[in-house]
Amino acid sequence: MKKIISAIIILILTSCASYDQFKQITEELEIPSRVFKADFNQTWQAVLQVMKRYDIAFQSQESGKIKTRWMDNTLEVNFTDSFGSADAVKAAEFKILVNVAEGFSLGRKVTKVTIFKRQRVEQDFLQGFKEVPADGILEKTLLYRIGVRIENDNKIREIDKAKEQEQLENF
Repeated sequence: MKKIISAIIILILTSCASYDQFKQITEELEIPSRVFKADFNQTWQAVLQVMKRYDIAFQSQESGKIKTRWMDNTLEVNFTDSFGSADAVKAAEFKILVNVAEGFSLGRKVTKVTIFKRQRVEQDFLQGFKEVPADGILEKTLLYRIGVRIENDNKIREIDKAKEQEQLENF
């Protein structure tokens, strides 16, 4: 009986050890997102314009998802860590996942864009790649660029409407 109880206790204690891998995700990670006062098509076009500089592996307007391939950013990681205490990494790569969802707020169509960056680092060839938390700067920058594109598009639409109204009045 004591062996069974001790086996159960050991099982419980070792199963909780895997929680450490996901502790950062559950406690600290906030996936960067932003709600735009625009319809889905306008937001989707802005997202495509911003993401065209990345190597896109999958995109689907129906599901509102974009995924990039793993892209090398070893130089950027080594540069940002050069002033810290960490050693230089052998290799680093990242992948961007974008989700665009349509919704309503106060009777108006809105769109929520969520951007998640997966970052992997390889310290030496024996250990392989290890996933590390991203700093969130790239995600927030992309959200800002999408917002600027939508604002510019709305301003152009207002100017076009004003020109059209002026032409109708002068006719």
